Amino acid sequence: MDKFREECGIFGIHGHTEAANLTYLGLYALQHRGQESAGIAATDGERLSMHKTMGYVADGFDESVLAGLAGTAAVGHVRYSTAGESGLKNAQPILIDCAHGEIAICHNGNLVNGSELRDRLVAEGAIFQTTSDTEVLLHLYARSKAPTPEAALTEAVSQAQGAFSLVLLTKDRLIAVRDPHGFRPLTLGKLDDGWVVASETCALDLIDATHVRDIEPGEMFISGPDGTKSIRPFAPAPKAHCIFEHVYFARPDSSVFGQSVNEARTAFGRRLAIEHPIDADVVVPIPDSGVCAATGFAEASRLPMRMGLIRNHYVGRTFIEPQQSIRHFGVRVKLNPVRSILEGRRVVLVDDSIVRGTTSRKIVKMVRAAGAREVHMRISCPPTISPCFYGVDTPRRAELIAATHSLEEIRKYIGADTLGYLSLEGLLTSVGPERKSYCTSCYTGEYPVAFPRDEAAYQQLALKLKE
Repeated sequence: MDKFREECGIFGIHGHTEAANLTYLGLYALQHRGQESAGIAATDGERLSMHKTMGYVADGFDESVLAGLAGTAAVGHVRYSTAGESGLKNAQPILIDCAHGEIAICHNGNLVNGSELRDRLVAEGAIFQTTSDTEVLLHLYARSKAPTPEAALTEAVSQAQGAFSLVLLTKDRLIAVRDPHGFRPLTLGKLDDGWVVASETCALDLIDATHVRDIEPGEMFISGPDGTKSIRPFAPAPKAHCIFEHVYFARPDSSVFGQSVNEARTAFGRRLAIEHPIDADVVVPIPDSGVCAATGFAEASRLPMRMGLIRNHYVGRTFIEPQQSIRHFGVRVKLNPVRSILEGRRVVLVDDSIVRGTTSRKIVKMVRAAGAREVHMRISCPPTISPCFYGVDTPRRAELIAATHSLEEIRKYIGADTLGYLSLEGLLTSVGPERKSYCTSCYTGEYPVAFPRDEAAYQQLALKLKE
């Protein structure tokens, strides 16, 4: 897939009689963040129950399954694996029973020292059931001698480095934790007398919950029998919100890091039009991720925007390719050009990013085959030159076309008449006054959290800096 893959989506609710049903709906709204597996854990105040499945939320849960998840609190997770192989054993929540009682964990992010912690724990006799870095946190929790679950959890997550937004469920409380840098989003809402946490506000909207605020970087929020409390067990750290949430990951109807995703993406498009103007006839978004930026580009350019590419929303993970060769089949099964919009026209294609460049190349060829006179590509973020180690599945540096090719070489490879990327300055200016709070490592190669073990070897393997 010639895109960055979504990380994961997490959801939790405490204090509502329909906890499992509402968690199901919350995960349904967060399905775009992970389609590999889904899971829900619930508590009736005494015991935790859980159901996990591969594939989509709607395919793995029905009324009978949800009826078996009784209780007034629940947590849920949709996954795309960023650390740990694919398979049901790595699906979340992960549920254990230890000296502190039963606990289920859902994790969005990636621990850069996960392997180091795992090796240490294995050397001390720990037995792991999964290959996910999330399980490391549970082992640290289980081994803690702290007197309360909150103190044990604080001790566990304090040893982790990297990105983690967590929701955890014990028999009588919901706990939400966000790493001190705030890499991944996590928001807090209210529904009747219950509290809700979710990766994005669109999950709150679907269940008619009221958005209260974000869980702050470095905050641990607890909802239990005695009400709610919030503690800050971590040392302060510079904020490093993932800018790619605004570029691509989050749904446009969500607000993340306190800002509307739709407005941010539209602003990217306006700025892109200023930085890379072009004399053209029509602006065509590459659906669905390019629509907001294309709207802004068309507005600033005073050009019409038309849906010249139509997406098939019902394509599954796999399909049977015919033996007879069909031009552009791999792209055409997902996108089809509208010849009446493209034929004879100078077309501006707007997309959110170029990763390997292979899909952009096929789309440009397909648009030309539909009769476009000129094809100009505009990208609403800077060139992606480095992988992410904070919860986003990205190719190695050697596979990122902008890391190894000049702008002109990329233009020639994808076959566009012109190519323009939004500048880093333009990207940060468009997100407003909080520009210094964002992580831009995928565009700069500068990482806010260092890699703790054998950094040179780690980077040579994963970043391929010396190629």
